[in-house]
Amino acid sequence: MDFNKKSIDELDVSGKKILLRCDFNVPLDKQTGAITDDGRIRATLPTVTYLLDHGAAVIACSHLGRPKGEWKEELSLKPVAARLSALIDRPVKMAKDVIGPDAKAQAAKLKGGEILLLENLRFHKQEEKNDPDFARELASMAELFVTDSFGTAHRAHASTEGVSHYLPSACGFLVARELGHLNGALNNPARPFVAILGGSKVSDKMGVIRNLLDKTDYILIGGGMAYTFIKASGGAIGNSLCEDDRLDDARQMLQAAAEKGVKLVLPVDTVAADRFAADAAAVTVKSGEIPADCMGLDIGPEAAKAYAAIIRDAGTVVWNGPMGVFEFDRFAAGTEKVALALAASDCISIIGGGDSAAAIRKFGLADKVTHVCTGGGASLEFLEGKILPGIACIDDK
Repeated sequence: MDFNKKSIDELDVSGKKILLRCDFNVPLDKQTGAITDDGRIRATLPTVTYLLDHGAAVIACSHLGRPKGEWKEELSLKPVAARLSALIDRPVKMAKDVIGPDAKAQAAKLKGGEILLLENLRFHKQEEKNDPDFARELASMAELFVTDSFGTAHRAHASTEGVSHYLPSACGFLVARELGHLNGALNNPARPFVAILGGSKVSDKMGVIRNLLDKTDYILIGGGMAYTFIKASGGAIGNSLCEDDRLDDARQMLQAAAEKGVKLVLPVDTVAADRFAADAAAVTVKSGEIPADCMGLDIGPEAAKAYAAIIRDAGTVVWNGPMGVFEFDRFAAGTEKVALALAASDCISIIGGGDSAAAIRKFGLADKVTHVCTGGGASLEFLEGKILPGIACIDDK
């Protein structure tokens, strides 16, 4: 995939109407409907303020939740408009629809320095189907398309890919920053290059491992997926999570790593319990000697120490997936020790989205690493070497 994409600071946006795809898919309180974390709104503020300060008329759009093509008032973007207005300290107009008469009328009257937020894109089934007519209607309100939604870049939807067929396009600052960090890590890393992969399933990360075997010096394995590798290596894993249909794949990855000279490291010890519960009694055992009635829920202290030592000497680290059930404090130590090692290291540290990002924030260390990705699925597919349609469609420089 070509990463040499146009950015908004290379364009004259003054007096132009900009269709700005944002990722305002923020969590809402189920009882009150209030936004509980505005991080995704804040992430795109540099792009929004740049466009407005340079005289652009901004028509912002986003999805929220999964309304599945139906109008659901509880998934309206009205709370987002209010929060965005407070953050940029200027009015944010709110359309009553997406491509209907109100949106089009307000977009037509929009002046430079003003911003309009369209309603939830996914109130229309055509959005996720990348319907060309829907994309054309969206594009008809603007003169330029800007994407600042890395979290949806792996989806070919009408607002992420379809509109690029009808408008000149460019990246916002958030997307440009994401691409710069990830592309630099994968294609020009400071060495040693270390990948830390966790999470529950080997099947979710197999493509990533396969791609990284040609790029990394170390791959550190944690989380539930470690037990598939440990069983594939002949270890006893008790009741630990394991994908038996992936044992051959795990053996192949271990063999391929050895052949390529990549150190694929498994945890030497495990924090296990007799049940999956926050208050379960914890016991530390060797990873290949987990009792039959126990399950592994975190990497052990020796594994965490070994991983921290590798991280300390790394030049570049990419981390995607926790080391254990970090949501339970009793089984969060492995993930926390990895996070602390990253925070203390001088390496270039890039945290994949989703659970890894949640973990680094939980431990208050997000500002101690180089970059925290805003898109879990997008960053994972990027690491896997897949083309991201929401990026590939943007005009080259």
